[in-house]
Amino acid sequence: MKHHKKEKTNKNLKSQVLDLNGLIDYKSGSVVSREVINKKKGTVTLFSFDRGQGLSEHAAPYDALVYLLAGEAAITISGKKHRLKTGEMIIMPAHAPHALAATKKFKMMLVMIRS
Repeated sequence: MKHHKKEKTNKNLKSQVLDLNGLIDYKSGSVVSREVINKKKGTVTLFSFDRGQGLSEHAAPYDALVYLLAGEAAITISGKKHRLKTGEMIIMPAHAPHALAATKKFKMMLVMIRS
């Protein structure tokens, strides 16, 4: 991953009909993230990955749901590789090492519930 750009939420997104794909753009050679919800009990974050970009192996203390909004990704969980495409989702278990790679550029929604 070359660099990770975090977009600021400049407007209130509540009580609006939203197109999730339109809330985040691709940036050449980068991973971009945008928080949609950030609460004590959980977060919803959008990500866009340019082709060839990814997140190195790491673990989180909570289950995390990944839903692909567009494109294709390889997600490795505890050493097992999964290929996802638009409209598919996977749940990454708490404490399981996982990594993400863009086989094609892709956008995803990450939902993490802290409980």
